[in-house]
Amino acid sequence: MPEICRFLGMRILMYFQDHNPPHFHVEYNEHAASIDIQTFGVLEGCLPPKVLGLAVEWAEDHQDELMANWVSLKKTGEFSKIEPLV
Repeated sequence: MPEICRFLGMRILMYFQDHNPPHFHVEYNEHAASIDIQTFGVLEGCLPPKVLGLAVEWAEDHQDELMANWVSLKKTGEFSKIEPLV
């Protein structure tokens, strides 16, 4: 599973050939969640509220890049790293 980004103790990941809707995974300590790229809603799992807020803030800033990675991973298995939250 490719690591797209890492910041503030969070790992942002996407799986090869993952199921729809387009989403990414966030791991933080013992917590994990998958987040919809289009709505930024939590599809599965749970994160501490502050961590979820930071993950969504990052995703809003990089929505186009996340979607491009989703499409690329589906078609070719390739992905690009995304800059962390600054």
